[in-house]
Amino acid sequence: MTDKNIDSILKPYQRFGVHLGLERIQRLLANLGNPQQQVSVIHVAGTNGKGSVCAYLSAVLKEAGYRVGRYTSPHLVDWTERICLDEQPIAPETLQQILLQVQQAISLDEETPTQFEIITAAAWLYFAQVQIDIAVIEVGLGGRLDATNVCNRPLVTVITSISREHWQQLGPTVADIAREKAGILKPNCPAVIGQLPPEAETVVRSRIEELGCPAVFPLPSRQIEPGWAEFRNSEFGIRNSELKMHQQPTTNDIKYPLPLLGDIQLMNSALAIAALRILQQQGWKISAEAIANGMGKAKWLGRLQWTTWQGRKLLIDGAHNPAAARALRQYVDTLEQPVCWVMGMLSTKDHADILRALLRPKDELHLVPVPDHSTADPETLAKLACECPQLATCHTYSDLFAGLEAATKSSNLMILCGSLYLVGYFLRIAG
Repeated sequence: MTDKNIDSILKPYQRFGVHLGLERIQRLLANLGNPQQQVSVIHVAGTNGKGSVCAYLSAVLKEAGYRVGRYTSPHLVDWTERICLDEQPIAPETLQQILLQVQQAISLDEETPTQFEIITAAAWLYFAQVQIDIAVIEVGLGGRLDATNVCNRPLVTVITSISREHWQQLGPTVADIAREKAGILKPNCPAVIGQLPPEAETVVRSRIEELGCPAVFPLPSRQIEPGWAEFRNSEFGIRNSELKMHQQPTTNDIKYPLPLLGDIQLMNSALAIAALRILQQQGWKISAEAIANGMGKAKWLGRLQWTTWQGRKLLIDGAHNPAAARALRQYVDTLEQPVCWVMGMLSTKDHADILRALLRPKDELHLVPVPDHSTADPETLAKLACECPQLATCHTYSDLFAGLEAATKSSNLMILCGSLYLVGYFLRIAG
């Protein structure tokens, strides 16, 4: 019943949709006593990888003995996933109480906050009330005008990656999108930057220099054996040119287990460890052992996650934009099997680019709608998919589970992908 109560509180604000801007969230937080000012923050933006980086950071900081808040979006199964304390989702009853406090702080004579602003304010309020030591905060959309961007002095900011997604809100070019994501950078606050396209890196570096941010651009960690990687201290900040940290860490290289799948995790884990190195410089007590143990405990559902469906192994992954689709395909190629895809996408995505990244000759494709969201039409996707040469089969279905049922008859590797909302729907129904 509590889950329905949470939905009933949040649903009325859904009609305001995506409406970027900081005025509403700032007013709301001021009415709540500015809880965000009571929280030490690592702020993480990026097109892909930010969720994984948040997962690594929160797992390691908990392992180091700190009381850690984590705020991420969207959720896969229910709202409580978004707000975690020490790796555990907030209790539904607690979230309901916090949301009611936020609701009571809304001024009736001012513009109504969006749904994302309501849940974001709830996260800040909860973290302040339970007196966490540190919060890992994931940007929802963009950065500059995102509701999470209300912290003036983050301990570290991280930009994981930048590619062309959400251009409808952030601007048509990668440079435009980079400008929005660089909006989380703050004067003189350390930054950790992933591998970016040249036009994006130019924008981000310019903003770093303008704000005087000590910044590092770590290289990916090195895989030393399956499931294990090494962060090389000598390459921490090696691409940094004139933008040096005020001191280099003296800690040795770190070997650590890498439980999240895919080569992209060599970069994501390096970004997390680089951010942790900066915290060490600031006086946070994070041992090499805590880093190794914490990295091994990181979990991030719905991203290259193996599960089962009707006795068959099933790989599930959001793969909701071209860069994420390429990362999924890169992992699938290591398995050296033809694929039976069960796929659905939102209407706003780069459908042709995602299909091109994923599909190969002899693959089978089952296209389904994404329930309860603005879904792409499976028939329209099928026409695009048929441009892939030698695709074995391509069928459309009226719902996800009809598509999965058909896929179980194939001997190919089964993969469900195309939308985090679709993956979340599967996890919610399949349990």
